[in-house]
Amino acid sequence: MVDGKAYWGEIETRFGVFAATVDGDGRLLRFYFRAEEAERRELASVHDRAAIAGIATQVREYDEGKRRVFAVERVAEGTPFERAVWDALFEIPFGETRSYADIAKQVGEPEAARTVGIANARNPIPLIVPCHRVIGADGSLTGFGGGLALKRALLDFESAVVGRPRDLFAAVQ
Repeated sequence: MVDGKAYWGEIETRFGVFAATVDGDGRLLRFYFRAEEAERRELASVHDRAAIAGIATQVREYDEGKRRVFAVERVAEGTPFERAVWDALFEIPFGETRSYADIAKQVGEPEAARTVGIANARNPIPLIVPCHRVIGADGSLTGFGGGLALKRALLDFESAVVGRPRDLFAAVQ
């Protein structure tokens, strides 16, 4: 970090008021689906919307259907397995879904679908690392830190942008 501090700010979207936290170099540390959560948890961080302007612009572009991949340096603390899962999540294309089993195979641990689920739940930068694109093997919507209504809304939005109906039972391989 340039100055050793972290900065957070709100980002207004069609889905609600999100928030992001960046370090002094502008690298993304955390992302929140509820700005109130950031306000409550980021007590050691400086509230500064200008510091998150780069990520806020990209989130607004996503919200407008103009951005499908985020171009931001991500700095998330986690175990090597968690980071491997998060990297795999980052590769799920906009408008597509994968199952926990698919991700487990991708990271070389085909029997670790439940452990993938735990790593998915610990993703500190959801949306940017699209954990909402992970569904159950049977196509069901499964737990999501932002709530299942938001998960459904994000998946429906992405399906509409790419111009095809969302079919949770047909995770794209």
